[in-house]
Amino acid sequence: MTTLVFGHKSPDTDSTGSPIIWSWYLNTIKGTEAKPVLLGEPNTEALFMLDHWSLDKPEIISELASDTPVVIVDTNNPAELPDNINDADITQIIDHHKLVGGLETKGPIDIRIEPLACTATLMWKMIGKDMAQMPTSIKGAMLSCILSDTLEFRSPTTTQEDKAIAHDLAKDLGVDIPTYASALFAAKSDVSAFSEAELLRMDSKEYAVGGKQFRVSVLETTSPAQVLDRKNALMAAMPGVAKEDSADEVLLFVVDILNEEATLLVPNDTVKTVAEKSFGATVDADTVVLPGIMSRKKQIIPNLKI
Repeated sequence: MTTLVFGHKSPDTDSTGSPIIWSWYLNTIKGTEAKPVLLGEPNTEALFMLDHWSLDKPEIISELASDTPVVIVDTNNPAELPDNINDADITQIIDHHKLVGGLETKGPIDIRIEPLACTATLMWKMIGKDMAQMPTSIKGAMLSCILSDTLEFRSPTTTQEDKAIAHDLAKDLGVDIPTYASALFAAKSDVSAFSEAELLRMDSKEYAVGGKQFRVSVLETTSPAQVLDRKNALMAAMPGVAKEDSADEVLLFVVDILNEEATLLVPNDTVKTVAEKSFGATVDADTVVLPGIMSRKKQIIPNLKI
């Protein structure tokens, strides 16, 4: 049976590229029949990566048959995976996030989780000398994942390993990192075609804080005005998205990649309290700027309080 390789439900560049990378490795190097799939529509940056490196967009699946062999990448959180994920035959987990718990396996499996900025960085380390056989297109996906997750090394999650591996890949590919990263971020910043509900779910993860369920959404952009000009419509859409997704609140952080800051939309007193208690902010409007806040994983989630 073909092993399905997938990441989380809101596929960004890493959750789109890493299944492609690992499926290549399983098929070509390990002799295991594998197929990359997605659990949702990839964002604009991920689509740019696929087009730039002439990679096929993986199939989007909505159901997962019981006992299907799967490899989970770029997450280990059941809330970000198919509802029946524990009915699948999970054979491997490759991730760079904190261990959440809740996944069950049918036997001993290979789990690799390291404190790196990107799943693709970890895969580079795991593939090792077999990288020499990797096609240019797959290497391009790997570089894209690292530049995206590190925000071209601006994110505080960036490690020296992420930097070194990205530079190694860029040299091999003949890619100028600042030029290519600018193109990636420009693609990510073009959100004009998306509805407010789609934007709120585009790069979003579910977390419980103090007995409340939050949908924590992040939009990373080099053109924050494109998003903030729609703040009233976005805030108006938040209650409906929260209700549909069984959340108490939607938190939207608009990350300005170039100025290295985030703007949090503040639609009500609950979110105002979150901003004040979590980040020591003074809130006197429907938005608040949080200097230096770039990473949901390292700076937002660990600090959330109500």
